[in-house]
Amino acid sequence: MCNCGNKRNSYAQQSYKLSNDVVNEERTKKMWADIYFEYTGNTGLTVTGSVTGKKYRFNLPGDIQVIDYRDASGMMAVPVLKSIKTTR
Repeated sequence: MCNCGNKRNSYAQQSYKLSNDVVNEERTKKMWADIYFEYTGNTGLTVTGSVTGKKYRFNLPGDIQVIDYRDASGMMAVPVLKSIKTTR
């Protein structure tokens, strides 16, 4: 049987990056900054992000939450939420 110059051994010794590693790296990289939203309603509110699926909980009127920039466009459609500029 031909060993073909130990190519099999050199191939087996290579390190590989698992697809989960790539996904985790993509999660840490963000294209834009997250956006702060203030709740202006009278009671509590829970909203689910349309892109990330993350649940955002506003407990009281005036409560401020950081919203992932990917979910922000959907949050702008909620009448009791307003985006705010903050220096945090």
